Amino acid sequence: MGIPTNIFGRTGLTVTKLGYGAMEVRGTRIWGGRAVTELEADTILNAVLDSGITFIDTSNDYGRSEEFIGKYLANRRSEYVLATKCGCTVVHKDEHTDETPHIWTKENLFRGLHESLERMKTDYVDVMQLHNPSVEQTEAGELVAALQEMKAQGKVRWIGISSTHPHIESYIASGVFDVFQIPYSALERVHEDAIQAAADSGAGVIIRGGVARGEPGAGLGNTDRWTSWEKANLDELLDEGESRTQWLLRFTNTHPGMHTNIVGTKNPAHLADNVLAASRGPLSPEVYAEAKKRLTAAAE
Repeated sequence: MGIPTNIFGRTGLTVTKLGYGAMEVRGTRIWGGRAVTELEADTILNAVLDSGITFIDTSNDYGRSEEFIGKYLANRRSEYVLATKCGCTVVHKDEHTDETPHIWTKENLFRGLHESLERMKTDYVDVMQLHNPSVEQTEAGELVAALQEMKAQGKVRWIGISSTHPHIESYIASGVFDVFQIPYSALERVHEDAIQAAADSGAGVIIRGGVARGEPGAGLGNTDRWTSWEKANLDELLDEGESRTQWLLRFTNTHPGMHTNIVGTKNPAHLADNVLAASRGPLSPEVYAEAKKRLTAAAE
């Protein structure tokens, strides 16, 4: 029983419905994250590929994430689809945290591209994404043209954007992006329709936040967000022995418009739990419909 796969929209690439979000191996400075040792990075990144996952998402401003991917996975480059992001910069704030402002110019996009390629020890990235600019910033910086130039140079195979309301609808309508990255989970359903619209346009769809960052106390989940779980009595819908996080992952993977759901962790045991949940497949149509009915009622 392996992880189910999808065709990644018009890219034609085959990706596992469970992907890996590599922000978790960013290191100590970015947003105060805990230090990641060389051994931890090596262990989790190779465990990701050993588990059968074929999609990895990172960013130019995720600390040491790209560096670790290059150091520990460059020799396995043919085994995974690699997505990163550009437009970002890193400004050292103090010894523990950094700020990550974005500069929306062609020059900064190409700086990020070349730095990312060098760090990850690869000649190309499969998907280069703009890191959540507004429509106005995208137009003013002529950012799409810059991405298309990267593609023409053979350094990028497909162009994408990580985006949210109120901009994502315009980006979908433009038809220029091959891939969209969109936040979504049972506890954050605001983009539910946008996901389907992106898929219907022929684009590949990456979901982030698909397990609501885990339960409060065990993960980084927001307690307020989890109140909707309690109000909807979703514990009643869990299979025997199934954790809330595993159920959330399966809920996200049941959305007909999603292609891959990037979930990050440094913990091999958590990775194994995620792989198990994804391998069990989507929720049944009856449970999925009942969950959405309860969540909608809880939000009223």
